Amino acid sequence: MTVTSIRPRPEPEEAARVTSTAAELLEVLWGRASTAPASASQLRVLFIIEHHAGINLRTLADSLASTPPSTSRLCDRLQAAGLIEREVSRTDRREVRLHLSSRGHAYLDDLRARRERELQAVLHLMPVGKRTALLEGLEAFCDAAAAQIQHDDTSDAQTA
Repeated sequence: MTVTSIRPRPEPEEAARVTSTAAELLEVLWGRASTAPASASQLRVLFIIEHHAGINLRTLADSLASTPPSTSRLCDRLQAAGLIEREVSRTDRREVRLHLSSRGHAYLDDLRARRERELQAVLHLMPVGKRTALLEGLEAFCDAAAAQIQHDDTSDAQTA
């Protein structure tokens, strides 16, 4: 007779606690890969613009839970650093659309490469089986998070 070990299924609360701890440790690791010349809030803006090329200032401000004037000043600094470009909308001259500049794309590529090197150093310390399980779990997490974000965005659009 073969006896198998049955692990209890983790509750979402336990998985959330461990995921939060992992996110905090990622912040520490990523802190080793300096984000200069962009601050953490500017980096968040760059990520949003990268994923929503052509986003306007009002929508960006909503995404940041900020005011349009504060968001505009934040974008002023990013534009001065050469990381983003502003483009007047072809359909409404009052609307400004935001795009990453080539320098902005290069900056994010370089930052991601430095962050990945920090992560690889840690992942090399893990047994292969645990890395495989981590990868499978993170892929499932990314799928669920993307679905939740899309659902939230759809719900927000319907109530607006």
